[in-house]
Amino acid sequence: MAFRAFLLAAALLALTCFHATASDPSLLQDFCVVDKMSKARVNGFPCKEAKDVVAEDFFFSGLHLAGNTTNKQGSAVTPVNVAQIAGLNTMGISLARIDYAPYGLNPPHIHPRGTEILTVLEGSLYVGFVTSNPDNKLFTKVLNKGDVFVFPEGLIHFQFNYGTKNAVALAGLSSQNPGVITVANAVFGSTPSITDDILAKAFQVDKVTVDRIQAQF
Repeated sequence: MAFRAFLLAAALLALTCFHATASDPSLLQDFCVVDKMSKARVNGFPCKEAKDVVAEDFFFSGLHLAGNTTNKQGSAVTPVNVAQIAGLNTMGISLARIDYAPYGLNPPHIHPRGTEILTVLEGSLYVGFVTSNPDNKLFTKVLNKGDVFVFPEGLIHFQFNYGTKNAVALAGLSSQNPGVITVANAVFGSTPSITDDILAKAFQVDKVTVDRIQAQF
């Protein structure tokens, strides 16, 4: 019964994203399954011949499996985008399952190419997003099982499991490849590193503090 509810939630999220205005270009044909053997470089992925398309190009199995949350953040994201389903190419939608250990965090991040709509399947989450400059207004909400929340495209957002039990959420995104930039990783864990002078001035801290934070990434 729980698995059926999980599948229903996935289907509803996918349909919601499909009917919304996607970030990706609109379809000009029935489908454009990724040709993984092509060496062509395009904005997206080249299509393989329609005669070579099979049902497996539109299929993914495993979203019912919990992700491994034994990490520093206590969360795990299982993506289902064009990298997992070749048939999502040009469709403008994708999914992700997010698992949270007790007090687990999906840290502040952005999706540069997609709006996210998230529903809680199990547990409770404290979620929020921050608007762009100059207001930087924080919108937050406590979500319980069955609740839904939207994170606008390109805005910093997060989810935190403040409870003592595991939590699970399902997210739909308005892009076949929404991308993700985790703020702390990008700022303090870039390769090569952003110089101490820049980070110290930006965050109004000393270089020792910057070095200490960078060592975590």
